[in-house]
Amino acid sequence: MAQALEPLQQLALACAECRRCDLGSTRAQVVVSRGNPRAQLMVIGEGPGAQEDEQGLPFVGRSGQLLDRLLLSAGIDSNRDAYICNIVKCRPPGNRKPTAEEQAACRPWLEQQIALVDPPLILLAGATALQGLLGIKGGITGLRGQWRPWQGRWLMPILHPSYLLRNPSERPGSPKALTQADLQQVQARLAQLAAPL
Repeated sequence: MAQALEPLQQLALACAECRRCDLGSTRAQVVVSRGNPRAQLMVIGEGPGAQEDEQGLPFVGRSGQLLDRLLLSAGIDSNRDAYICNIVKCRPPGNRKPTAEEQAACRPWLEQQIALVDPPLILLAGATALQGLLGIKGGITGLRGQWRPWQGRWLMPILHPSYLLRNPSERPGSPKALTQADLQQVQARLAQLAAPL
C-alpha cells in the first residue's frame, strides 16, 4: 500500500483552493476525506451534507453515523480499516445531487485519491457514486452486493446510508439487511487480503 501521507496532504490543500466549479464559492469548507490512508478499503459517497460542510469531514452526519455502525457490525472500523471520501468535495446547495459538470470538475481529485491510497477494494455508496466513478446510471438495487473488477481493483456498489435511514426495517430482505450482508462480503474479502499466502 502507498505511504502517501504527504501527497494526500498536498491534495487536501489543492482541493481547498479549487474553484473548478461553482460549488467552491458556496461551501463552508472543502471535505476531502477521513479514515486511514493506508486502508485496503475505500468508501466513496456522493458529496458532503450540512454537517460534513461544517466539520470538513465526510460521512459525519446521520448517514455517516449509520455507515460507521454498519461497518462496525461487519467488523470494519471506519477510522482504522477504511478511507472515506466522496465523488465531489464541496457541498451542493440544499444537499441536492451534484450535477454531471460538478462531478466531472471533481473527478481528477478523486482519481488522485484512488491512486495515492491505492485500495484493492472500493465501496460505492449510492447511485451517484456508482454513476460518478463508473458512468452507470440508476440500477443500484440490481448491482448492489456484486463485486466488479475495475482498474486492478474490486468495486462493490452498496445502498447509500441515507436510503437506509428512510427504510429502517431490519427484517430479512430489507435494504438494511441486504447492506449488512454486503458488508459481511466486504469483511470476508478484507480477511482474504490479510491472510498469509
